[in-house]
Amino acid sequence: MSAKDKFHEAVKTALQKDGWVITDDPLHLSIDRITNMFIDLAAEKLIVASRDNQKIAVEVKSFLSPSTLSEFHLAIGQFINYRYALEDYEPERILYLAVPRITYEEFFTTKFIQSVIQRSQINLLIFDPIKEEIVKWQS
Repeated sequence: MSAKDKFHEAVKTALQKDGWVITDDPLHLSIDRITNMFIDLAAEKLIVASRDNQKIAVEVKSFLSPSTLSEFHLAIGQFINYRYALEDYEPERILYLAVPRITYEEFFTTKFIQSVIQRSQINLLIFDPIKEEIVKWQS
């Protein structure tokens, strides 16, 4: 397993403030006898929560490196693999990519990135890391 993302706890708190119950931290998927996935809040980790019979999984990315585009490429590839795994092993869960508000405002709102998000069917959870609150859900 990888180290937790810098904003892991901020997103976890934001989900709890929004009424979600954290059920796994991280969510472990045993894909086959040699492949395990740990979807949680870090680069490869995820928080799973449930509310009103809805189940979600959240992959958190900090986007703190000098190349936001490189982090975006990695995040999209990872997100798609996690989504496929969830479709096979926990199809009731909806996967979200959690991104900090400032990154969303400065990078994710550009025309090309919005097009990639839409065509790749990426669900976003935009959060404020300081207030530890969810700003927006985008499906």
